[in-house]
Amino acid sequence: MKDFNGELVYITGGSSGIGLAAAKLLAGKGASVAIFARRKEVLDEALNEIATCRKSPDQKFLAFQMDVSSRDEVNSVLQKAAADFGIPDVLINCAGRARPGYFGDITYGQFDETIKIDLYGVWNTCSFLVPLMKQRGGCIVNVSSLCGFIGVFGYTDYCAAKFGVTGFSEALRSELKTYGITVSVMCPPDTDTPGYAEENRTKPPETQAVSATASIMKPEAVAAALLKGMEKGDFMIIPNADGKFTWIMKRLFPWLVEMVTDSQVKGVQKKLASAK
Repeated sequence: MKDFNGELVYITGGSSGIGLAAAKLLAGKGASVAIFARRKEVLDEALNEIATCRKSPDQKFLAFQMDVSSRDEVNSVLQKAAADFGIPDVLINCAGRARPGYFGDITYGQFDETIKIDLYGVWNTCSFLVPLMKQRGGCIVNVSSLCGFIGVFGYTDYCAAKFGVTGFSEALRSELKTYGITVSVMCPPDTDTPGYAEENRTKPPETQAVSATASIMKPEAVAAALLKGMEKGDFMIIPNADGKFTWIMKRLFPWLVEMVTDSQVKGVQKKLASAK
């Protein structure tokens, strides 16, 4: 993907955070963009922001209410989107959520919901759009997380989903090469989004300690890295140096990564125990 000018782009989770930032950048590069999310009022506001970034009057911008966790709803909405907007050249699966907590406090209902949004959501959109995209080729980016290749205290349900996104993307990449479709997975670190603010409300102290050692990125910076990775055809897109270092260390020296995180967790637990 060398030039986004004139391309048709679908972005799930495009009403806020990384998805919205990517939509605005792509609009500025001449792409027509359709965004998908659950809340209509937020979609409408986002659509207005995206339109102000347009490069030419020929670009189209549309918003669709859609819950990625519902296969029937995804099929229905995407069928309408393909008819009204066209088959996408680019699909960015950015919808997701995290609600950290101790494993024993995470209900089956939360686990089920997390998997359906973060993993099934990617499967659902791809299962409808890939057959259409095979006709002309294109690019798919599935947004995972650093939690998609490293297990983090407090994120058992989220890690399960995001590891799944990473594995799914790697397998799909191999299958779709013959159709001229590139598949990438993006693993951003903590990013200053509305979703991240919600995460902080439920983080256990141990998770807070692990997170405190990591840098926080702005969604605009993550989106810029996303577009750069797409232009280069990278499979694994990691936006910052800290994340890339963690990925390399996890692959080469997993025992060292585990030792560091275990030390952080034990330090917090020792303080909690002494405070009782």
